[in-house]
Amino acid sequence: MTRIKRGVTKRRRHKKVLKMTKGHQGVRHTLYRRAHESLIHALQYSYAHRKERKGDMRRLWNIRINAAAHINGTTYSKLIHGLKLAGVDINRKMLADLAIRDPEAFAHIAETAKDQLQTAAA
Repeated sequence: MTRIKRGVTKRRRHKKVLKMTKGHQGVRHTLYRRAHESLIHALQYSYAHRKERKGDMRRLWNIRINAAAHINGTTYSKLIHGLKLAGVDINRKMLADLAIRDPEAFAHIAETAKDQLQTAAA
């Protein structure tokens, strides 16, 4: 059997892991074994938190829309329901952005939703 020499390959792999764990505390960025464990956990956390961020952002948008809706004399749920009845197809990200950047436009949208709710109730 031939001898497998992997000094260069192993060193490159180790250097790659140690480079990726730069900034970790203690021996978690200097010793390969500990750094590899730390890297595996860090990558798992980053994967999971990329998924969580989507929900976090949606919650933030809903809070912003609700605050702006209260300023315009309605609630979040009534605003969304009124927009659905009016056929206004705008997502929450854009609504939240309007609430912050262009309050007049948001007020116009809120009025549309309130008018539609009143006509639906009548």
